[in-house]
Amino acid sequence: MDSQNAIPRRQVLTAAATVFTTSLFTGNVKGANDRIAVGFIGLGAMGSSNLGYAMKVPEVQPAAICDIYQPHAERAVAAAAKGGFTVKSVKDFRDVLADKSIDAVCIATPDHWHAYMAVEACKAGKDVYVEKPSCVYVEEGPKMVQAARKYNRVVQAGTMQRSGGYFRKAAELVKDGVAGDITFCHTFQSGSTARSGYGNPPDSAPPVDLDWNMWLGPAPRREFNLNRWGVKAATFPTFRYFWDYAGGAMTDWGVHLIDPLHQCFGEVMPTAVVALGDKFYVRDNTETPDTMEATFYYPKFLATYESRTCNPLPLFGRDQGYGSTIHGTEATIFVNRGGCWLIPNPKSKVAAASWENDPAMNAMNLPHWQNFVACIKSREKPTSDIETCVRSSTTCLLANLAMRFKTRLDWDEQNWTVQQDAAKPYLKARYSAPWKLEV
Repeated sequence: MDSQNAIPRRQVLTAAATVFTTSLFTGNVKGANDRIAVGFIGLGAMGSSNLGYAMKVPEVQPAAICDIYQPHAERAVAAAAKGGFTVKSVKDFRDVLADKSIDAVCIATPDHWHAYMAVEACKAGKDVYVEKPSCVYVEEGPKMVQAARKYNRVVQAGTMQRSGGYFRKAAELVKDGVAGDITFCHTFQSGSTARSGYGNPPDSAPPVDLDWNMWLGPAPRREFNLNRWGVKAATFPTFRYFWDYAGGAMTDWGVHLIDPLHQCFGEVMPTAVVALGDKFYVRDNTETPDTMEATFYYPKFLATYESRTCNPLPLFGRDQGYGSTIHGTEATIFVNRGGCWLIPNPKSKVAAASWENDPAMNAMNLPHWQNFVACIKSREKPTSDIETCVRSSTTCLLANLAMRFKTRLDWDEQNWTVQQDAAKPYLKARYSAPWKLEV
């Protein structure tokens, strides 16, 4: 990564050695035939998916699972057994971190736990696979990078699209100049949400097999609510639609849509962000908007993010209602998990091209895990090194702050803050006692 785009050294280091090098050698490198013992923390939708992919990597030895909701723990133990692995089950993630036999951890908890657990895992000498978004407060991101560098850890973020062939092709097209000069990019997601949304369940007692206080952890103390917890058989977890734990569609889908732009343009961040949004239609008790538009001023182009969760119309004639588009003087590049398309402008000499329905290019999660394991052995930076995800996550967090506080935010990357003094307090992590984020 270009040094001018790096998070400031004084924020990510306590020792100058090893910063932003391609090798993170610690002297404890696994041999070619050694199995890597992995502990899985959080076995909901994403955690279960990660366990499944990890079991397909021959070098991985699932060793422990940790979940504070007993049915999830039991389901994960059964899934591991079906894959031929016997794992121990614990309820406190600190037991996993304290286990010297475990080499790496996968963190797939609700978002508000990501930064704390990743930092503590690095301090415990574990390599880390942590789901996106990397954090829920801007201040948390540099501390995650600092921990990775200080403790010489391989930290792979769950932005698995970077390992996908379609997204690599888009980056190749941009870097080769095929689209021409680029001044505008657009990202979008669309859907059809019912007015009732996820409903309005009242606060109640938590399930007897759930440790609600531990689930909350560093988040504010709240009474249990089914939507705040968000574990339902028929929906994706709804905790992501409450500000205490996540950032709504902007940090859920938005990270996956903005991250390809950073991949294509060399990890550059925007210098200014404006955004508007609201709950115009949905009448449930979630807090994040059902409709949102954000604009990002990058040094050489503008980018927009569009969330239409009440209208499913896809763009560019593609069935998928989401994607990232890069608009140049010669052509437009459209990429999502279904393919990559090169669409020439009128009178352009660029030939139309498409890459789709290719099983090899479509694979993302398994290659992402394979890359993580390979980097654990080589000590090289992984495809989604934590710094890349911190950049994409922070970009989305800034959009949410601009929307919520109805202001333009000018980003000072050198000092990892905004120029607007009134907004600066909201960049800081606000943890409930006794939790403290300390590198």
